[in-house]
Amino acid sequence: MEIVVFLLVVFGVLFGLHFYLWKRLVKDTTTTRRGRLVGTLLIVGAVLLIVGGLFFGRLARPDAARWIAWPAYLWLATMFYLFVLLLVVEIPRLVLRLTWGRRRAEAAEPALVVAGRSDEADPPAPGVGSVPDPARRLLLARGLAVAAGVTAVGTVGYGVTQAMGPPRLDRVTIPLGRLPRRLDGMRIVLVSDIHLGPILGRSHTERIVRMINELNADLVAIVGDLVDGTVAELGPAAEPLERLRARHGSYFVTGNHEYFSGYAEWIPEVDSLGVRVLENQRVDVDGLDLAGVNDVTGEQYEHGPDFAAALGDRDTTRPVVLLAHQPVQVEDAAKFGVDLQLSGHTHGGQIQPFGAIVRLQQPVVSGLATIKGTKLYVTNGAGFWGPPVRVGAPPQISVVTLRSA
Repeated sequence: MEIVVFLLVVFGVLFGLHFYLWKRLVKDTTTTRRGRLVGTLLIVGAVLLIVGGLFFGRLARPDAARWIAWPAYLWLATMFYLFVLLLVVEIPRLVLRLTWGRRRAEAAEPALVVAGRSDEADPPAPGVGSVPDPARRLLLARGLAVAAGVTAVGTVGYGVTQAMGPPRLDRVTIPLGRLPRRLDGMRIVLVSDIHLGPILGRSHTERIVRMINELNADLVAIVGDLVDGTVAELGPAAEPLERLRARHGSYFVTGNHEYFSGYAEWIPEVDSLGVRVLENQRVDVDGLDLAGVNDVTGEQYEHGPDFAAALGDRDTTRPVVLLAHQPVQVEDAAKFGVDLQLSGHTHGGQIQPFGAIVRLQQPVVSGLATIKGTKLYVTNGAGFWGPPVRVGAPPQISVVTLRSA
């Protein structure tokens, strides 16, 4: 029943957005039956494209799914920006229509009445009021449609270059009060949300591994959402992770997408690549407690986070860094006196202004903050989910340098 309700909501939103686009881009801009029919068929085709991309992309193998995933997700991003842009201009559209309507009405008022003759028999007043109102409305609708279309396509095109390009290095220095002097300068390379799947494959992993190895890190932390598919589908794409090199090794915690992709198979698979999976566990890294908890989505699979198991019996005089996929998990981390939590999940918002919605769900979207005494750093992630588009939130690999306070 929950799945049915979810699908009804998704399809309701999807059809509602496309109906709005149909009204603004087709109904308001066409004057012939043929033109409206062609526009309507294109909108219907766009709906079917997204539905096909969402469902076929999950059912087919990645090499086959990418052929529909690319156009479907690109249209999804374009649709989003078209909707936002057209919604923004609704107020000026209304103001212009009201202004033109008032001027037309003023031009139609009788200039004089002579011998019972009204101005209805007079020719239209020259100037702005002489243009028929329907023509003005059509001109306005077409102008706004073209402007919104060009802007949306240009923004999505720019976003594709950002999403498909190499991750940027984000360097941040974080002082920790309990960090021993001998660990001052420890560098943790943090990466999240790699999202191997229909679009991002083995070459994406190889590029990330190459960039990380060039940094000569003390420790590598992968904080979830590595894959969007099964081991059978994406195992070869994840294999380059076995070439990761760091002084104290590489570590991984689950993200929500691991649970959608067969976490029970992926955990031993990642372990076999030499990346240790911390399942509500803690390890000693040269005097630093490095802990990792499962993602909150694991609660639906009886594999949820257990902060007590990971942190409950530790020596509180030692510094502790926690790996947790979602920033919201900092609320529990603070109860256990965690010095620093490293997270991902948000993608930095991925497609702005979508980041404003992410802020309603997570305490931090990107960067460093302090929540209830625990420092929280959130990386943008090195991949993307859904549309291969990033606007205002470039992909990142983060270099976290720890300092003694």
